Parts: sequence; structure tokens; C-alpha cells
Amino acid sequence: MPDAPQQVVVLGGGIGGQVVATRLMQRLGTRARVRLIERSHAYTFPPSLLWLMVGDRSAQAISRDYSTLRRRGVEVMRATVEAIDTAASSVRTDQGTVAYDYLVIALGATLDRGALPGVAEHAHDPYDLAGAARLRDALAGFGGGRVVVGIASLPYKCPAAPYETAMLIDGFLRRRGLRDRSEISVYTPEPLPMPVAGPFAGHSVAAELAARSIGFNPTSQIDGVEAGVLRTQRGDVPFDLAVVIPPHRPPQAIAESGLTNPAGWLAVDRQTLRTRASNVYAIGDAVAIPLENGMLLPKAGVFAHGQAEAVAQNIAAQIDGSLTEVAFAGHGLCFVETGDGKAGIASGDFYASPLPDVSLRRPSRLWHAGKVAFEQYWLRRWL
Repeated sequence: MPDAPQQVVVLGGGIGGQVVATRLMQRLGTRARVRLIERSHAYTFPPSLLWLMVGDRSAQAISRDYSTLRRRGVEVMRATVEAIDTAASSVRTDQGTVAYDYLVIALGATLDRGALPGVAEHAHDPYDLAGAARLRDALAGFGGGRVVVGIASLPYKCPAAPYETAMLIDGFLRRRGLRDRSEISVYTPEPLPMPVAGPFAGHSVAAELAARSIGFNPTSQIDGVEAGVLRTQRGDVPFDLAVVIPPHRPPQAIAESGLTNPAGWLAVDRQTLRTRASNVYAIGDAVAIPLENGMLLPKAGVFAHGQAEAVAQNIAAQIDGSLTEVAFAGHGLCFVETGDGKAGIASGDFYASPLPDVSLRRPSRLWHAGKVAFEQYWLRRWL
């Protein structure tokens, strides 16, 4: 009799989860039963949320259900993950317990809007579909005034996104003839924009902000938000519209998994993405990978995708001995929208020693077109 198919369970249907599930089916077919557990009925492509924020995309254009994964042979189970039991090789969900031979944790990071006083009540953010839609509506009714863009804490997803947000709002207000009666300022605990990419990239983004008369306030710690006032350790900042990137935290099932670092994020081998538990891997925003400069690998979709490719290959190699294992090399790129139909692009080797080797290309219409093309590729190829 043929061997029973190996049970591979993927937790989370974001970029990493979709890629690893698809690749496993392509490599293993009937030799594996691949189940993806996801609590949402549909997926929204995160890089496009900033375009939705300024009215350049609809929710329907950037969202898809999981029917394509099902057609590829992946079993998609709509459920909420409640606990991970590595001793029993099982996952408990609100729909029952699922056993695994191999487990891939791709649950992402949770936006904790209630962690900082007043953020949920008095500020917006574009980090999920509902939040981006609310911010879009707020901008549509905005008649000019003070706009603040704040970063509540580190780490957060997509190092460029808050700065893109400020520049896209700048472009939006210019198109509506409101920029002359508006002020835009960014407040961040970081010393520079995108510090993990190095000082050249950081100073370059800061220069793009300055060219648009967007105030940049580094090493600013936000204490909370009240109606019309951003509370910082340096003083109160009045506003008419606030965008605050909320604190990020690991999902509860991860925090209680016994697989984390002291901060609660999943600890993994940076090349294999293995956790300390046998046959358990973790990818994407839920992991913490220290770099040689003391910072963490950014939480970004490009890294989740690359990690998923490596993990899928390595699980397949363990099941099918004819395949070769590979290492995740830490390469990545990020488009940086500047709000005027242009974008820059940062790319390089984040595992380089002693510092990440990252370059930032000047904004151009070519790179903006490249981001649009990448969006369409992803939505058509993977969804």
C-alpha cells in the first residue's frame, strides 16, 4: 500500500501562508494533505491599502476569496486558531482540533489599537481594509488643516508605509487644492525613516518628506491621543486629522506557544525558519529575526514570500528525498510611493555583514508602474 499522505497544516492565509500552501501542493501533490487555517473569508493585498486610502483602489479590486487555493488542492478551513500544542503535534481551533506532521505558522501580527489610549477613538490607520476605508472617508470629507502621522511603537509592518502615507496624503491634498491650507507632520520613535535600510536610505526618504514640506520629528514617543491632540513625550501636538500606526503584537496563540523570544515573537533559525519544536516552521510578520546590526528583519510581505518559498521547498525535501533543501537568504525589496505618480525602490541583502547592503533608487514613474505591475501579478498569479 502507498504511504499515507503527510499532514501539513498552515496557519494563516496571508502572503506567506498562500505561497507555502501553493508550493507544497505543486511539489508534493497527493503525497501531502495541505490544510490552510484562516479566520477570514477573503484576503486583501496589503500593499494596495494605501491606494485605497486615497481613493485610487476599491475594496473589490484588491480583495479575493480563497477559491483559487481550493482549486489547487489546498483544503481551506475557516477557523480561528486558539492554541498550538507542539507536544501533541496539534492545533486547537474554534472549529475543532487539527493534527499535523508538519506545521507552518504564518499568523502575522495583530494590530492592538486599544493598547495606546485614544488611538481607536481619535485616530485612523490604513493597516487593514476597514481602517483604510475609514481613513479614505475621513480624507474625502477633510477640508484642510493639521494632519499628523504617528508611529506608536516598534516593530511595525512595512517600514516605508507611514512615510508613504504622509506623501500620498500630501499628493491627495494637492490634487484637491487643499495643500496650501494644510500642514502634515510625521512623529516616530525611529531616528530616521526605515533605519534598518541604513542611513543613506533614511536620509533619502527624509529629503523626500522635506521636499513636500512634510515635517519629520524623529525619536518622538507617542503617549496617547485625545480629541484633536496627539500626546507625545515632547509635548502636545494639535491636529485636525490623525493617522497613528497602532502597536503590533503577536497573536495570543503564538504568545502562548512556548516558541517565542522574550518579546513574544516567534524565534526561528534565520535560514531554515525552523522553530525550536520538531517539524514546526514560522514565517512572516510573526517571527523576529535579529540582524547583525542589532535590528530586526523588517515585517514585510516580500520577506514572508521568500521565507514561504524556502520552507515549502524544505518540507517537500523532507517528504520527498529527491529534492534539495534551500536557505532563506534575506534578500528583499520595497517600493516607496511618493504621492505624485512616482515611487522609489529599496532593495538589497538584509543578511549582509556587518550591515544590510541596501540601495534606494530615486523616485520615478517607472518604479510606480513597477509597483502597479507587481500588484496585478500578485492578484492574478496567487489569488
